[in-house]
Order: sequence, then C-alpha cells, then structure tokens
Amino acid sequence: MQNLIDTTLRDGEQAAGVVFSLEEKIRIAQMLDEIGIVEAEVGTPSISRQEEKDIKTILNQGFKFDALCWSRATVGDIMAAKRTGVKRISISFPVSDLQLAALGKNYDWVLKQMKTMIGLASNHFEFVGIGAQDASRANTQFLHQYISNAAHYGVKRVRLADTVGIMNPYSVGEMVNETTQLFPDVDFEFHAHNDLGMATANTIAALQAGIQSVDVTINGLGERAGNAPLEEVAAASKFSLNKDMGINLAQLQDICKYVEHVSKRYVSKTKPVTGELVTSHESGIHCRSLLKNTMTYHAFHPSEVGKTSEFVIGKHSGVASVVNMLEQMGINVSPERGKEILPEVKRLASEKKAGINQTELRDLILKL
Repeated sequence: MQNLIDTTLRDGEQAAGVVFSLEEKIRIAQMLDEIGIVEAEVGTPSISRQEEKDIKTILNQGFKFDALCWSRATVGDIMAAKRTGVKRISISFPVSDLQLAALGKNYDWVLKQMKTMIGLASNHFEFVGIGAQDASRANTQFLHQYISNAAHYGVKRVRLADTVGIMNPYSVGEMVNETTQLFPDVDFEFHAHNDLGMATANTIAALQAGIQSVDVTINGLGERAGNAPLEEVAAASKFSLNKDMGINLAQLQDICKYVEHVSKRYVSKTKPVTGELVTSHESGIHCRSLLKNTMTYHAFHPSEVGKTSEFVIGKHSGVASVVNMLEQMGINVSPERGKEILPEVKRLASEKKAGINQTELRDLILKL
C-alpha cells in the first residue's frame, strides 16, 4: 500500500518567514485528518520547549493519522522528540559529500552515529525511520552502504531526499528501481523539492516506480521553491496513474485556501488542481464543446476537486458562451441576437484588457 506523508507542519513551516500558531497547527492537522492523510510529520521538537509543548498538544487531539517527528542525528533532538510523547521518529543524516564537508563530517561519522542514534531511538519509539539528506547528490556506493547498515539495525523506513530538487522523473525512477531491487525488505520514502519545478512529476515518478511512501505539503509549501503539493500529487495519482491515494479530493479547496491564508504564501490563480482559474474558460471553441460535455477540455471533472467549470466572457468568447451567460442571468436571446452582441463584447473586453462581468454585460445589452 502506497501512501502520502504530509509534512506541512514540519517542512512546510520551514519556508522562510512562515510561522503557524498552535491554533492554526491544530486546524491544519484536523483538516489533514479529514481529507484522509494517514501519516503526518507534526514538527521538529528541538526548535524550542514551546515547540515540544505544541506538538504534545497536537498529539493529544486524538487524530487518526500516525504522527511523526523529525530530528537531526543528535541525542538532544531525539530526547526532545521523546518528551512530546510521539511514537514515531525520523532521524536525518547528511549523505552527500557536499553536505558532509559543510558540517566537517565524513562517511565514518555517519555510519557510527547511525548505529548510536538508532540504538537510542529504538529504546523510546515504536517506529524509527532515517532520512538520507541530499541522497540525490550522494555517492551511490556510500548511499547503498548507508541503506544496508540501516536495514541491519532494524530501521523501518529510509527516506530518499532530493534536497535541492535536482532530480528529474527519469533519474527518480532509476533510483527507486535500483534501491527497491537491491533492498527488497526495506520500505522507502521519497522527499521531493521543487527548485526546478519538477517536485510533482518526480513524486509521481517515484510512485510509478513502486516506492512505498512520498512526502507532500499543502500548496507545496516549503523551503525555497517548496515541496511536492499534496493536492497535485493526489490528483495526478488518481487521474494519470489511476491510483487512488485515499485522499478526499473534493475537500482540497478548503485546506488549500486555509494554508494559503495562514502561511501568507499566496498561490498562482492558475496553479494546477486548486488554482482559482484552472477550470475557467474563455475561448469560444472550448466553451461551445464544454456546453455539450464538460470533459472535452478538462483532465478531470471539476467537481472531483470541489470546483465547477466556469466561463469567462471576453475577447475570445463565442456566441454559445455569451448566450449561455445571458441565460444564467435570466436573459434569453436567440443565437442570431448573440451574433449581433458578440462584436460589442469583444470590443469592450479589448478596451478593458480583461474579461467582462455580468453587470457590464447587462449594461452592454441595454445599450444595443
């Protein structure tokens, strides 16, 4: 069973300048629970004692999803997670030469520290996973040794992180295929970043290659260009891979809007799946066909994600959409009359350099 691990409350809040209040965290967690998320990273306890308390409060709400805390490979981080009462932990280790050099560490340190930290964590948590930070730029031989050692120490899952979003769908597929074949008894998780705009595609490639879990955040919120958006991955899985990830897509609008509001990270109106305009149409050719069958110009029915197909009246409109809009306004006109109105609609829209609203359309009709 493949699943989505939401990390809005951890990696999402790591986006520069983003801070959630405790009330906002609880609401986000509640909404994640309601849409069907089965596992969620709820924070990094080592940030502060207040963060520990907040995480403990979130855990005490009794949400159905499995809660997970993230930690660095230090005793202090692991004990901070323990104090929250969380039962699952993911311990992150840098594995690329670049990351290790920046920290003044080497391969031997990673392997020795891994044994110590896993041994410590295993005494305090029901589930211990480890993360391979910057796995996408790691030496392949060392990465395989890292995974092998983790499996030997009883780690439940290994996270393969594309920390700076350098991978592409082909290279992700190769990595997942290789590691799952070499280590068939290990569960793997893929963590994408969107620096090159490929987080969703890379995450879908990982699922297609058979990885067990993938990380997502609401609206793709996260460091730099963000993470793989939950709403895009869930929708792409269903409509492109024909794989239902158990997410209630019809409820996505509410949680996406809420996270947009409380994070103050506003998404494009044309953002895939949940953007304000992604089910809007102006082209006369498109609108004429859409009036006959909504699926002619949609990858999925808008209602699947809690939206409706909408027509914008403007420069590119045709007679059918103008007549349809007028009918919705309670004004019935013939197609012949629509042909007379259309040139004026196009003229006004061109002057405005924008679509025209119902009031403007009504005023236009009264003047003709």
